[in-house]
Amino acid sequence: MNRIPLLSYLLLITLIALTASPKTRAADYFPPPDSAGGWRELKDAEQIRTLAGMDLQRLEQAAENCKRGTQHGGLLVVRHGYLVLEKYWGRAFRDANPDMASTGKAFTSIACGIMLHEKHEAIPDGLNTKVFIEKYLPEAFPLDDPRKADITLGQLLCMSAGYHGEGNSPGVVNGEVVPLTPVPGQDLKDLDKSSIRTVLWTKPGAGYSYSSPAPHIASIVLRHVTGMELKDYIDEKLAKPMGWGPWNYCLFRGPITLPHANGAGSTALHATDALRFGYMLLHKGKWNDKQLVPAEYVELCGKPSPHNPHAPYSLQFEVNADAHVELAPRDAYWKSGAGGFAIYVIPSLDMVIYKMGGTDGFYKQELTGIPQNFKYDGSRDNWKPYAGTPFVPGGGGGISRVLELVSGAVVK
Repeated sequence: MNRIPLLSYLLLITLIALTASPKTRAADYFPPPDSAGGWRELKDAEQIRTLAGMDLQRLEQAAENCKRGTQHGGLLVVRHGYLVLEKYWGRAFRDANPDMASTGKAFTSIACGIMLHEKHEAIPDGLNTKVFIEKYLPEAFPLDDPRKADITLGQLLCMSAGYHGEGNSPGVVNGEVVPLTPVPGQDLKDLDKSSIRTVLWTKPGAGYSYSSPAPHIASIVLRHVTGMELKDYIDEKLAKPMGWGPWNYCLFRGPITLPHANGAGSTALHATDALRFGYMLLHKGKWNDKQLVPAEYVELCGKPSPHNPHAPYSLQFEVNADAHVELAPRDAYWKSGAGGFAIYVIPSLDMVIYKMGGTDGFYKQELTGIPQNFKYDGSRDNWKPYAGTPFVPGGGGGISRVLELVSGAVVK
């Protein structure tokens, strides 16, 4: 019988070990639906350090920081394909369907990215398309402002279309803040028209302001180009291929039932499915053997955009290329929402983070009509933000700080 020389044998064993290492295998790992077993998990500190390269104690400290900043919420972290942290408090739990607020804008953007690929013949100029024409936005005519004829899809998705920022949101021109006087924005009683008719504070492309009407208008364009509702398009192109559990938009607002999903947000996914969305972005739009989203579009989401030279905000994602979040990797990008929700993607760390937040109103099952089988124990009824935690009303207390803390939990 032939015998392998000892040196060759050792080299062979080393090669097998390297090709089977957790980091290598993570590139080809995609979690099955929760109903079929879900994410692979690590809970032991030594395993988390060895297989995922993270410090459990620091992860738990990051979760505690989140807990001090929001009444209800959670923090979930995936690295190298392993779920290494999953913490909840208050009304939050894995299968909750809370109102994710503006975090849902990211889903609008990704849906538009799919549309631009699938319907290229219908919208051949892509992000450079001037969309205020009757083919794409018949609801907009006659135009209430002739400057809107120059608005492109890319500007809508980068908040640089000139639309007035909501509430006290300022304008930004080449990095310089421009105070704006609040004006009426979206009205849920007439979501499409109120979004389209929101006034411009500057000409298209001349400045950035965080304005919810803009991504909703992009979703109207998607509706006309694809012939499908935004929710149905996302369900077909993302939710079903990835195996999401029950999800919805928050369509039911007391006496008002929205006829269309709001492209400005209010998606309501299970926590582990929000992670799946981020994990798909981490893999450049791929899920298993399918390219769900064009890789080129995902790449555009994670870096500064020529459609917005004014602020570090790309296609509905905040980007850190300018290192304005000093202790986080420069390739990190994320979308946050009111109440302290955020989905983060950090390619250089092979990491996805989902931060949940919100007060009581974010967790009302009437918003989605999805039954919530969870009994809240009332432990957070008298919650107040911890004095030592940076807190902005509605902001959830430190979206950027959470990114820094979790990134800092990586073992050097």
